[in-house]
Parts: sequence; C-alpha cells; structure tokens
Amino acid sequence: MSDRMDVFRQNERDANRYTAVCTLAAAGVALLMWLLNSLDFFIVDKSMMNLTMPIGTALFALPFVMVKCGANSGSWLKYLIMLCFLAGIAILSSLLTIQLILAWACPVILSCHYYSPRFTGFTLAAALILMLASVYVGLYFGVWDANMMRSNQEITGFAERAAFIREAAAAGDNILLRVFNFYYLPRAVILAVIFFIGFTLSGRTHRLLRQQEKDSRERERIGAELHVATRIQSSMLPHTFPAFPDRKEFEIFASMNPAKEVGGDFYDFFLIDEDRLALVMADVSDKGVPAALFMVVTRTLIKNALQEGLSPGAALEKVNNRLCEENEAQMFVTAWLGVYRISDGTLTASNAGHEFPVIRAKGDPFVLLRDRHGFVLAGQKNTAYHDYVLELQPGDSIFVYTDGVTEATDAGGLLYGTDRLLEALNREPDAPCDRLIGGVREDIAAFVGEAAQFDDLTLLCLTRKR
Repeated sequence: MSDRMDVFRQNERDANRYTAVCTLAAAGVALLMWLLNSLDFFIVDKSMMNLTMPIGTALFALPFVMVKCGANSGSWLKYLIMLCFLAGIAILSSLLTIQLILAWACPVILSCHYYSPRFTGFTLAAALILMLASVYVGLYFGVWDANMMRSNQEITGFAERAAFIREAAAAGDNILLRVFNFYYLPRAVILAVIFFIGFTLSGRTHRLLRQQEKDSRERERIGAELHVATRIQSSMLPHTFPAFPDRKEFEIFASMNPAKEVGGDFYDFFLIDEDRLALVMADVSDKGVPAALFMVVTRTLIKNALQEGLSPGAALEKVNNRLCEENEAQMFVTAWLGVYRISDGTLTASNAGHEFPVIRAKGDPFVLLRDRHGFVLAGQKNTAYHDYVLELQPGDSIFVYTDGVTEATDAGGLLYGTDRLLEALNREPDAPCDRLIGGVREDIAAFVGEAAQFDDLTLLCLTRKR
C-alpha cells in the first residue's frame, strides 16, 4: 500500500509543479493585459484594472512561489493551488465579465493531471460557485455589458446599477434571473461537459496508474523470487574451487553464466568412489524457469544413474527413458557424460547430441574431438547411447561446453564459433583450468561487445596432473 501511495504522491508533486507553471503563465497574461490597458489598447476603466489586476496577478503567481520555495508536499497543497487559480479568475472575471468566459475551463482541465476524480469534482464545484459569484459581482462592478443589462447607456457605480436592476425588475425584467438563466447556466453546462470528460479521464488514468503500480510490484516480487532461484541454482552446482584440494592427480574447474535469471545449462562433477570422477555437461532446450526446473530433474536423474555404477552410455539410456515418460513441456536435453578413472587416466564418455568436446595432449594444441553423437535426451524412448574411451596422459586436458559458447553472437550477427574457441584456448594452452576458462570468457565478452547474451555460457575443464 505504501508503495502505491508513493506513486500517487509523486504524481501529485509533478502535477503541482505543472499547475504552478500554468498559473505563472496566467499571471504573465494578466500583467500583459494590464499593461496594454494602461496604454489605451483596451477600453476598460483604468481605476478598476488598477484595483483588480494586482490581486489577480498575485493569486496566479502564488502557487509558483509556494512550489518553488519547497512547499510541494501534503495533499492540502493542490487544493490551495487550485483555489488561488480559481480566485484569481473570479476576481478578474468580476471586472471583465465576458472576456474571461473560457478561463473557467482551465482549472477543470488542469485538475485532470492529478488523476483524482475527487479533486476534479472539487475543482468543478469551486469553479461553479466562484463563477456564479463573479457573474453577479460583475453586474454591479464590472465592465458594462449592454446585452445583459439591455441598455446601451453605460451606468457606473454600485448604487446606480443597483437602482437600475431594481427598476428593471419592477418593469417585469428580472435581470438577476435572466443573467442566471442565459449567462451563468450555459457556462455551467460547458464546464460540466468538460468536467465529465476530465472526470472520466482522471478515473481511467487513476485505474491505469494503480494497475501499473500493481504490475510493478508483481515484477519486483517475481524478480526477487528469480534472484532467490538463481542463488538456489548456483548453490546446486559445484562452485567451490579447488574442488578436491587433497587430490593432486587432476585439476578441474567449471563456470556457468545464465542468459536469464535462471538457465537451462548445467555442469556437474562428483566422486563416484575414490577412483572414479563423474563429469557432466548438459543443456536444456528452453530457457528461464521451465528450463531450470527441467534441469533440476535431469541433473538428479543423471547423478543417481552414475552413482549406481552405470557407464555413461547406460546412464544416458536410463535418464532418457525416465524423461520421455513425463515430458508434457516437450523439452529436450543435450548432454555429455564422462567417467574419469583417476588411477590410470582412462576417460569413458558418451554424447547425447551435445557439442563436440575439445581435447589436448601435453605439448600439442587444443583440437576438436568429433565424437559419436547419440540422440538428445527426452527426444525418443529406448534410444541407445554408445561409450567411447580416451586415455589421458599427465598434462592432457579435456574441455567441454554448451552451445551458448560457440553460438555467442556479436552486434552484426556473427557467431563466435569453434575456431575462435580453439584460438582462445591455444593462446595459453598450458595454463591452469581456471585461467583457460577465464580466457575463453574474456574472449567471448570482447567478441560479443554490447550485443545481448541470448544463451547460457557453461564451460568445464579437466587436466590430468599425474
């Protein structure tokens, strides 16, 4: 509730500033009329102008002075601003009985900027009361109106006009009633029409503003929940490095940068037993929360299958069948699984439609390993997946990643590609795993520049040390 009120308070402050500028402009117009009349441009009695113009101009300028001096808080201010504006119009209208007919519409129109139907209604009521008062004050003090009085003989002075009005009433011409019926009521109807339009606009805008603020709060809530989801997702993946400080036989490092708050990519590595290390790199077809949920299910199934002692290919077969059973979202997963035997450097792996891994023999550059691909997970039940074996010697490395790396796009639509990936890895091929991954990420960032990231960036590197 407080957030919503803050939105309306800010709008009210903005409307106060705008209205104050408008009333200052009205003060300028009044001063100009006063000046022109003193130069005989108009034919209004100068003594009356000299009396009313300073008061009206001061009332018009007062809202601007108040806002400029910092008095722009509190719901009372808008009422005071509008009363100053209306009072200024009433005073000048009492003198210029016909010339300021259109001026009465200005406050009603300005009140719409507050997006408050109640305030617009207040403005109309105040305008009708002050306009009625100014019409009758103008009969006795304002510029002589031959049409209203039905007399071309100009009469000055309150007593003389009062006597004229009484004499007309005695003769059957009720000037007060006629002025009400034929001068005040038409103006009041016009103001009522303007009010109806303004009232409708204010109400509609008020509702839209409330809905906008409600949507904003909902987006903030979703953003906060996604932030928590991001932290949960990050905590699920290995993120403490060095991961196995007591194991000197190998070095491993991995990282993931989701394109959205949560992503569909994931990596994993864990010890199946003292001599076997499981390696996982996978990519869900979708992005965002649905992909993240599908990722959690897939990761759990893969980890359970590998911990059962299944080979990578057999694990992929089991996971694929489970995912096919409950896949109403029609998503799929590409995955690369490996089981690394720490004692002799044997790596048994299987590929379910994933990117080709990159390998390096000690002293040689990184090269692409075009391994045999199986079908994606959750794509077709009872799909067979085949294992292959690599022999890693001390100093050898393997690097796996998701398609967000090779399909990173610059502002011109050019893909990063595997050639640039190999070039980045081979700039410092003997570097530790964390520096290799960091170098690739820096190279991708430099290539992409200001272009938006549309896919997750996930990388994993393993090097046999002895």
